[in-house]
Amino acid sequence: MASTLPSIETLQIFVRVAQLASFTQAAASLGLPKASVSTAVQRLEANLGTRLFHRTTRRVQLTQDGQVCLDRCQDLLADMDDMQTLFQPAASGLRGRLRVDLPMRFARDLVIPHLPDFLSDHPDLEIELSSTDRRVDVVREGFDCVLRVGALSDSSLVARPLGLLPMMNCVSPGYLAAHGEPRSLADLSQHRLIHYVGTLGQRSSGFEWMDAQGVVHVEAMGGTLTVNNSEAYAAACLAGLGIIQVPRHGNAAEVAAGRLCEILPAHCAAPMPVHLLYPHRRQLPRRVQAFMQWLSALLAPRLMPVSSGSPTPTGSA
Repeated sequence: MASTLPSIETLQIFVRVAQLASFTQAAASLGLPKASVSTAVQRLEANLGTRLFHRTTRRVQLTQDGQVCLDRCQDLLADMDDMQTLFQPAASGLRGRLRVDLPMRFARDLVIPHLPDFLSDHPDLEIELSSTDRRVDVVREGFDCVLRVGALSDSSLVARPLGLLPMMNCVSPGYLAAHGEPRSLADLSQHRLIHYVGTLGQRSSGFEWMDAQGVVHVEAMGGTLTVNNSEAYAAACLAGLGIIQVPRHGNAAEVAAGRLCEILPAHCAAPMPVHLLYPHRRQLPRRVQAFMQWLSALLAPRLMPVSSGSPTPTGSA
């Protein structure tokens, strides 16, 4: 007797377990009992005649067949999402759920204030917006796309370059009153830097600036505070704890308002590349394409152009 074809819900459950590497977390994210999730995966394994996961008391890991199945399931689910709106005119709006991740300051200062306009055009679209400065695992955590600022390392993700983010050096008026203004790089030895690292325990690269040969680091700078997210970085500067190096976007308004002061304008850090990252798929759902186009247009006036705008498979989570 031929086996029963798995349902779309079963495939969605399998994909979520694979992304989270956990039956418990998958059940919680889907709002289902853990037993139902486990049964659905067992039924799928029986239908396909192969084991999809290595299960131990400590971890859940895809088998080789499970990885092949995951790739096919993600393509199939994306195709099903597209088929639901395939014959609808573009003006009819988008449907479905979109999961994205943005840096904290971009989400707060730029994207969320403009999001009502996007959602008014697509009222049937649901957006799950993660706002963090950590490097999320795009595939494992089920993100459709993420916006990343800074250098990328190699991975299987597709990276679409959007532009370069100009930088500036800032301190608070209170810091200037207490410590004076550095007029040259030599003066930095008498000043404090607020150190920023991706993970606490890492070594800060120090004050960075560009010369004709490339990036130069001034590592011998004092500083009593190290932070690992952009909100704390900005707050520490406003509190007068030292110098920060930040994107000109958003912070130029703080300078104009007198809450921050720009220093050493001839010695700024290298512009930071901005990319949209997304998993490699044969066909991106229309809602993902539309959101990325909207986000690209929103960012374009705030970025310096890059020489190539073609997506390349060199992104990082």
